[in-house]
Amino acid sequence: MELIFRVATRADLDSLLPLVRAYYEFDHLAFDEGIARTALGNFIDDPTFGRVWLIYDEAEAIGYLVLTLGYSLEYGGRDAFIDEVYIRAEYRGHGIGRQAMAFAETQCRAVGVRALHLEVERDNTNAHALYRKVGFVDHDRYLMTKRIS
Repeated sequence: MELIFRVATRADLDSLLPLVRAYYEFDHLAFDEGIARTALGNFIDDPTFGRVWLIYDEAEAIGYLVLTLGYSLEYGGRDAFIDEVYIRAEYRGHGIGRQAMAFAETQCRAVGVRALHLEVERDNTNAHALYRKVGFVDHDRYLMTKRIS
């Protein structure tokens, strides 16, 4: 399957939001379309944050990938985080996730990223297996979060 990764623009929000909603339902995350639209729009408008790509199989959007950019002293410079990656259910199991990971890694190299991170739900064992196969390692650390209002 020949995939196309296309950088999302504000014009893509109406195509992107149903995919985001589906991902949030899959991972049992709260979804608020207004908040998601604003956050995505702000992210898309400022390329220093990173990129969003729509993933196409021919002319059909089948998923998306969000890569955020940061900086880490521990890793010696620029790092990145796969904030979200989603492939529609009927397209899973066909190597698309592996292609998305390879694409993300290529994009990281192009902008000088030295380390690529991601988080995965503990019970998503299929994703764990994929991420390990493509070289991600589980650190003996916890990702902890505090929301700042």
